[in-house]
Amino acid sequence: MNRQAQAAVLFLLGAAVLHASVTDLYLRYVKAGLRPLLLAAGVVLVVTALATVWYEVREHRKASAGRSGDGHDAEDGHGQDAEHGHGDDAEPEPGHGHGHGHGHAHREPRISWLLVLPLLALILVAPPALGSYSAMRTGTALQAPFGYAKLPAGDPVPLGLVDYAGRAAYGHGRSLDGRQVKITGFVALDGAGAPYLVRMALNCCAADAQPVKIGLSGRIPPVLRPDTWFEVTGRYTPRRTKDPVNGGLVPYLDVSSARPVPTPRDPYDESWNN
Repeated sequence: MNRQAQAAVLFLLGAAVLHASVTDLYLRYVKAGLRPLLLAAGVVLVVTALATVWYEVREHRKASAGRSGDGHDAEDGHGQDAEHGHGDDAEPEPGHGHGHGHGHAHREPRISWLLVLPLLALILVAPPALGSYSAMRTGTALQAPFGYAKLPAGDPVPLGLVDYAGRAAYGHGRSLDGRQVKITGFVALDGAGAPYLVRMALNCCAADAQPVKIGLSGRIPPVLRPDTWFEVTGRYTPRRTKDPVNGGLVPYLDVSSARPVPTPRDPYDESWNN
């Protein structure tokens, strides 16, 4: 891979990172708060690529000018040698033998073409957000919250799934004040067909995403397909169970109504570690 190819790969990679950053595509990979860093990284890659091209053009011009000057000097030198009796039989000076010029280009190892693979993955593959398959094979990441914010006015009150799960599992529903809550998540079914509402929570990126689950009881829709997003309205219930994967607490919600909704713009929940 020569420098022109390196510059092309850097430019395309930077452009792909910028495209993902200015759209919602980056939310499939990292949390929303990292958007400024992605934008900065994309700009750095593009500027580096342009600087590499500029450097190559400058070096090419210098080399061309040098060859023109060398040709003129060699012509003059040949005439001087002829006048002084030095022809082609003259021995070359040490260090100037044939095959030892400094103009040979050094090629980069072929393994460097592997840098194209993440570029192709970013351009051609838009992975879906982690769903029920990962959720039911990973233990709940629910942790005891440090405290509970006062619920806003209104009924039902919109509440994050992680927020409700913490209040129900560790606060025993006291901070819910008997209020109706409205929660959005995707459906997951265990081996026995029991339904759960899930959000994947993450610290940094999709690679460290872990599920937070709540069980559903009450007026559950008769047909539930895994990975379908639902907006569920209901009330706290003291019922709870343990996650069979890691033994973590899984609280329940007593459902009064549920309706399918489109996949949200940001499918991950970041509130559990904020």
